[in-house]
Parts: sequence; structure tokens; C-alpha cells
Amino acid sequence: MSAPTDLPIEIAIPGALLRDLPSPCFVIDEARIEENCRALARVRRESGAEVLLALKGFANWALFPTIARHLDGCTCSGLHEALLSREEFGGRTCVYSPAYTDADLERILPIADDVIFNSLGQWERFARHWQDGRPGPSRGLRINPEHREVAVELYDPCAAGSRLGVTADQLGEALPPGCDGLHFHTLCQLGADALARTLAAVESRFATVLRDPGLRWVNFGGGHHITRPGYDIDLLIGLIRDFRERHGVSVILEPGEAVALNAGVLVATVLDVVSSGGIRTAILDASATAHMPDVLEMPYRPVIEGGFDPGERSHTYRLGGPTCLAGDVLGDWSFDEPLEPGRRLVLGDMAHYTMVKTTTFNGVPHPSIAVRLASPADGSARNQVVRTFGYEDYRNRLG
Repeated sequence: MSAPTDLPIEIAIPGALLRDLPSPCFVIDEARIEENCRALARVRRESGAEVLLALKGFANWALFPTIARHLDGCTCSGLHEALLSREEFGGRTCVYSPAYTDADLERILPIADDVIFNSLGQWERFARHWQDGRPGPSRGLRINPEHREVAVELYDPCAAGSRLGVTADQLGEALPPGCDGLHFHTLCQLGADALARTLAAVESRFATVLRDPGLRWVNFGGGHHITRPGYDIDLLIGLIRDFRERHGVSVILEPGEAVALNAGVLVATVLDVVSSGGIRTAILDASATAHMPDVLEMPYRPVIEGGFDPGERSHTYRLGGPTCLAGDVLGDWSFDEPLEPGRRLVLGDMAHYTMVKTTTFNGVPHPSIAVRLASPADGSARNQVVRTFGYEDYRNRLG
């Protein structure tokens, strides 16, 4: 999910460098992706953990070659992400879904390295695939430590009544026969201190199964904000090392947001300015509901280049999207100069989660996708549009 307002968000690419691009357009900075991945590679190197890209957070495969130089593979939420991982990324393909269909699992098994089940019911239903010693991916089980760290309930995997994972009471004292690994996920944009508290809960509630001699790996899930300024990487490395030594297992991390944090922007254009009830609203060609749904779901207020708090500068506007949804509103900002049709705005931190959640509601076109390619030779960069969208993309989704 995109970042709430208390996070240090930057405009990764100034608008002056984006004038040649269409609007609206997501633009990903390859150099910033590389910088984030170097931090994750340090965690891999010094902790011994495997680090996988969570495709649910960032799946722009034009940048997979850059990311694959540093990470071990991908973690996938179902068949389509697993296919993308195998076809475009390579490395380890780890798949978890709250529930599999028979047809999807049949296609996942030949391409996955690990398949993680969400419930004992699903485990038992699909156990036939591993009978008689047939080869296949390793099997894991998602557990729910019933330990809460996330403030926003919409994103809390351990909220009361969560459908995600098996509790200690449900699992009992032993792993199901043939279970190779455990997976938990309790974090969202949190630090290593939150992981330390989670590990204490996991080791307390699942102490017996962690001693099972058949246990080979434990997946610490995602939500680790490793590339956020001030994140305690040394603490994370120490926690992983200590856990591996105590339990004799390998450890997996699956960040998504950390790979693309502060690595992209959304270029938008003012289409019109309207006034009602004393409020001036600039209508953009980019939509909160269709292109930035976390603005409404989290909710949060994006950072905008040259935009300030309402009333802080001379000209205050509400920014709205082009759909007919009354609540398609990003929020209120003030600017030094009046907003007029044709004015371009650059919204920060729009790479992770934003891109994967877009829709074509109201027939609004999907933003184009561009990459700002870095040149290691001389430090220069150039913009390359890698995808544009039109009527056929909207039409072909619906019939």
C-alpha cells in the first residue's frame, strides 16, 4: 500500500525532466530501484536470508533485470503472478494464496519452488499432489501469530477474525506430515523493532512446531520498510541470524514496497478548474479511485512537487479526478501560482502498490508507464515509455 503522510516521501524525478512524456504517466527511476535493491542485497549477504520481490507490491517487469541482479526471486499471490515470476524474473518462485482452485494449483505446481497453504482444510484437500513421494515444490503453512502491529485494520493480517493463517490453537503441537516451512505476515511499513516483537510472539505460540526436525524454512513475510530512511538494518540482520541459529532453518523475506519505495512518480495534468461553495477544484487526468486507490483506502495525502498544505501558499485547490465518482478526490494543496488547464503536476512515491491496483473505472485510461533508465557509464539518464494504453485495453477486459 502507498505511504501515509508521516513517512519521508520524496519526488524521485523532478517534473522538469519529464516534459517529454505523455500524461498521465507512471515513471519509475531505475537508479532508485537499484539503490533500494543494494540495501536489500546487504541484508541477504550479511544475514544469510533469501530476499524475494513481492509482486503484489511491485510488478513492473521492465525493471526485473535490474532487481534480479540483487534478489533471489519472487513471492506470488496466485497463478498469474507465479507465471510472471517464472517467465520474466527467474530464481525462486514462492506462491501463497488464501485459497487455491484445483485448476490454478494444477498449473502452479510445475512452476513453483514453494507452495504455501492458508488453512489446514486446503492442506488436506490438496495433499494428494504429494502422495507416494511424487516430486513437487516444497510445502508450507501460513500461521497467524495473533500479534498485532498494524494500526490500519484494512491492512492488518492479524486483526480479530482474520481469515489469513492458522492459529496456534488450530495447529496444535505438531506440523502436518510433509510440511517444510512456516510463513507469517504481521507488518505493514514497519521497522525491525516490530519484527522483534513478532518473532517473540511466534516463538512463544509456536514453540513446539519450531522444534520439528522436518522444518526447513520460515518466511517472515513482507511489510519490512527496509529502504526507509532510519530503518535499523543492523537490528534486522541480527534478528535473522539469531533466529536461523536458534532453529536451524533458512529464513525468507518478501518485501514489495521496500523495493520500489520513493522510486517512482505519477505525472498528471490539470484539465479544468471549477468552483463551488468557496472551494476551487482542479480536475486532473489522473484519478484517485482508478489510479491511486490507497489515497482513499488508507487514506493518505500524496506529496506533490510544488504543493504545500492548504493556506500555506497563495493559491489553494482541491485536486479531483476525471471520473464521475463524487469522492474521486486526492485532497487539498496550496501553490505559489494559480493552477490552470495544461499545468503538469508530479505526485511522489507512486511506484509500489499504486501501479498494481489501477483500474479502468468509468473507461478512464490507464496511465502510460515509463522508465527513467540510468546509464552507469556517465551517470546520465533518459526516459523510455514502455507501455501505453487505449480503448482496446478497456474493451478487452469486459467482453
